[in-house]
Amino acid sequence: MTLDSTSRAAGNGGRRVVITGAGTINALGHDVPATLTAFREGRCGISQLDFQDVDRLSIQIGAQVHDWRAEDYFNRQQILLYDKFTQFTLLAAKQAVAQSGLDFQGELGLCSGVVLGTAGGGLNTWDENYRAVYEEGKNRVHPFVVPKLMNNAAASHVSMEFGLRGPAFTVATACASSNHAMGLAFQMVRSGAARVMLTGGSEAMLCFGGVKAWEGLRVMSRDACRPFSANRNGMVQGEGAGVFVFEDYENARARGADILAEVVGFAMSSDAQDIVMPSAQGAERAITGALKDAGLNPESVGYINAHGTGTAANDKTECAAVAHAFGHHADRLMISSTKAMHGHIIGGTGAVELLACIMALRDGVIAPTINYQEPDPECALDVVPNEAREARVDAVLSNAFAFGGLNAVIALRRI
Repeated sequence: MTLDSTSRAAGNGGRRVVITGAGTINALGHDVPATLTAFREGRCGISQLDFQDVDRLSIQIGAQVHDWRAEDYFNRQQILLYDKFTQFTLLAAKQAVAQSGLDFQGELGLCSGVVLGTAGGGLNTWDENYRAVYEEGKNRVHPFVVPKLMNNAAASHVSMEFGLRGPAFTVATACASSNHAMGLAFQMVRSGAARVMLTGGSEAMLCFGGVKAWEGLRVMSRDACRPFSANRNGMVQGEGAGVFVFEDYENARARGADILAEVVGFAMSSDAQDIVMPSAQGAERAITGALKDAGLNPESVGYINAHGTGTAANDKTECAAVAHAFGHHADRLMISSTKAMHGHIIGGTGAVELLACIMALRDGVIAPTINYQEPDPECALDVVPNEAREARVDAVLSNAFAFGGLNAVIALRRI
């Protein structure tokens, strides 16, 4: 590390921020242990989609949570209020808070909040009600449709569930939504604006309308997600959520919390160039900005969880950005994309991917890029092909680069 803990805190002008709880549900598992086991095993969660009218789709694969039963977790009244993306978020948030051991009664609830990312929000609710009105000819919809579909629904319900009376809002920046949300949560705790923030993101776009819209972009694979492999042919959508507890380090240490990792840097940039084509320069600026914010030399980073969508444009652009940002050290970096396992969860993807970063720091296990078949000279980095690897790393980055040219990179370190 380039800085000790005292100078690091002084350098960024604020408090140290640590992660003390994590929760998830995705195609690989309904909790963190199941997801990490799948990462270690290089297991693929992508399979045949199963929902109404899937036969009308050209793309019929995705990383779907097939065994999801909302009634196992929520009562009838709650289900009327919670779109699937909210259900996923609440389940992940409950896991994260339980692991943290925090109780938000009293003063702590007044200075704690929630910021979450999503791109589609209540897309299942939109899909169901458009079908009811346009296809079935109904003239009325349920009174709760608007509060169920709004993008801030998940954040609002999490704040109500735990009594979080501090900052509470939602970030929507397409595929970078979760990283932007987590970066803002980090900045709020570091600045003292909040003592604790629940943060992460969720998405539930795997319905007829959601997949049909993405088909139009012609960036979807019909068979598999193969990031960085020369024969890649597109991304595969997923669904799920990841939620974390970001906490002031001194508070966590004083109560004897089990600290999963320290958040040390965050940066964001805009390409200001094209609505769908990524820019290596914009991505590089976010990477170098995160390193600078964290006080890290490039040589301190051992692993990057890549955005790695499996599209030709994204993969080669990201590799070029990493090569430029890290110079000679790029050849010694490990960089993998877990999207080949859990799919591209769009606004929720960065949150699920942060679990792989924590696993690298805490367990010394690097999640692989599965489905890798053919080297690509434009992606000539160590992409940890097909099998997980044991390696000690002290610092990691998590990349997210979104449509609209919006980039967000988070830096973590082992503690």
